[in-house]
Amino acid sequence: MKHLLTVRDLNAETIRRLFELTARLKRTGQASRPLAGKTLGLLFQKPSLRTRVSFEVGMAQLGGQSIYIGPVELQGGQREGAKDLANVLSRYLDGIVARTYSHDHIVEMAAASSVPVINGLSDESHPCQALADLFTVHERFGKLKGVPVAYVGDGNNVCHSLMEASALTGVHLRIAAPRGYTPAAQVLRWAGAQAKRNAGTVELCASPDKAVKGAWVVYTDVWTSMGQEKEAAKREKVFRPYQVNSRLFRQADPQAVFMHCLPAHRGQEVTDQVMDSTRSIVYDQAENRLHVQKAILLELLGKGRSIR
Repeated sequence: MKHLLTVRDLNAETIRRLFELTARLKRTGQASRPLAGKTLGLLFQKPSLRTRVSFEVGMAQLGGQSIYIGPVELQGGQREGAKDLANVLSRYLDGIVARTYSHDHIVEMAAASSVPVINGLSDESHPCQALADLFTVHERFGKLKGVPVAYVGDGNNVCHSLMEASALTGVHLRIAAPRGYTPAAQVLRWAGAQAKRNAGTVELCASPDKAVKGAWVVYTDVWTSMGQEKEAAKREKVFRPYQVNSRLFRQADPQAVFMHCLPAHRGQEVTDQVMDSTRSIVYDQAENRLHVQKAILLELLGKGRSIR
């Protein structure tokens, strides 16, 4: 691993190794300080809660420090080009987490950077979220290969990364999204091909009921992401039949759990009854962002083997 821009940068073996390291970090804590003297830059064009806090806390727990560079300083990427920004910051920092609107902006930064660049979210991809999601599924069921997962809602960046991670780990992923809001065709093609190699499946379903039928995991995300606020009224009408409510959730397996990457818009993509049920593991999922990202930092900064 040189950078982590998409889950496509990884393979099944790398994910397995990351999850083993994540489990050790979560189980034993971290008494040593393998990243002492290291500084992580958090370059955020978009506001954040979980991504910022989990990276800052994770870096501190590993003995390093972080510097937050927010939307005011970055001015939407207009103040300074990605190439110049990456070249300069590489001379100050040991790693960069970029949370941007444009995925191309992160790709440009990585091409120019001499230190690892991690995608903290872009319009195309959210790899740290997907890795934390599947670590949580493995933690719950003891495996990933063959686990049926249903994703209901917008075929967005979260969906893209979940598709990629599922394809590499043998998950059977079914996606229900309205016409015009399905995942990008190139991501679907890549995920479908990889899934065949790893004894999994990634498929689009005609309806939420078909996707959720018998699933062990039911996953959704917001209907309107940051930057799409002008579409909110239209999206609410289009996505209303895709709400994860008690009726839909009953279509899943009796052992099924509910997942959401948060923040959730209660009463839109999910009801309180599902979100607050005993089968909701959204807070476990959120906690695991911290543990997975610590493993990612250690791997990218060359300290993964220091943890026993």
